[in-house]
Amino acid sequence: MEPLYVAHAVSSGEGRNGHVATDDGIIDLDLAIQKELGGPGGKANPEQLFAAGYAACFHSALQAVARTAKVDLGASSVEASVGIGQEGEGFALNAILEVATPGATRDVAEGLVEKAHMICPYSNATRGNIIVEIDLVQAADD
Repeated sequence: MEPLYVAHAVSSGEGRNGHVATDDGIIDLDLAIQKELGGPGGKANPEQLFAAGYAACFHSALQAVARTAKVDLGASSVEASVGIGQEGEGFALNAILEVATPGATRDVAEGLVEKAHMICPYSNATRGNIIVEIDLVQAADD
């Protein structure tokens, strides 16, 4: 694969209790371990960043396949939830995507969601590596 774009970010300090910044300065955040994992919480964490990226990327993929199919999704949205938990001696992630397509019927939306899952780079990166559940939570005929 020849990259069309490359993002650059640096983690410094204490990892999950440290700092992350992109080379262009757009992201410049202190991080904190979540309270649920024994940390202080109150600041961004890697799972939130991953959830935001996956939601935006999947939503773009969904809009792209809808445009190709000439389908109006209405005020569509994608909400991503990324979980972290113990797996064996390490940790693992899972993701749930909740997709709303108020402009498209359920049958049409289901097909578009399936196609979006096939072209979304985040879906391709996670496929076979973590459990990803996709729920169509709203369609025009609900």
